[in-house]
Order: sequence, then structure tokens, then C-alpha cells
Amino acid sequence: MSDTFHTPTAVDPRLLEVLVCPVTRGKLTYDREQQELVSRGAKLAFPIRDGVPIMLTEEARALD
Repeated sequence: MSDTFHTPTAVDPRLLEVLVCPVTRGKLTYDREQQELVSRGAKLAFPIRDGVPIMLTEEARALD
């Protein structure tokens, strides 16, 4: 049985256009290296797991 599923290496740009920070409702930027969506306004980074953005504040990493 072959592996037909592939983990995406990037987030679909159309998805980035509609996603907003759940705290500030502001724009998010994609950090490809860290696989996170970053909200500069909320100073939070939301993880992307298996190509799915996890937009829960409990899962977000605080930025310095």
C-alpha cells in the first residue's frame, strides 16, 4: 500500500487571505520556517500542524 497523503509544505495563499487573528481580528503572516501564523498585534504565533492552522489561543506561542 503506497502513501498517497503528503504533508503540505506551505499554507494555501487563499486561506491566508481569509484567516484573521482570533484575538485582534487582524492580519496574520505566515512563518514558513517555524510553520506558524503570526499575529503581530496579539504577539502570538499559531501553530500549523499537518497543514492545518490551529487558531486556538491556548495553543499559540507568545512572542517576545
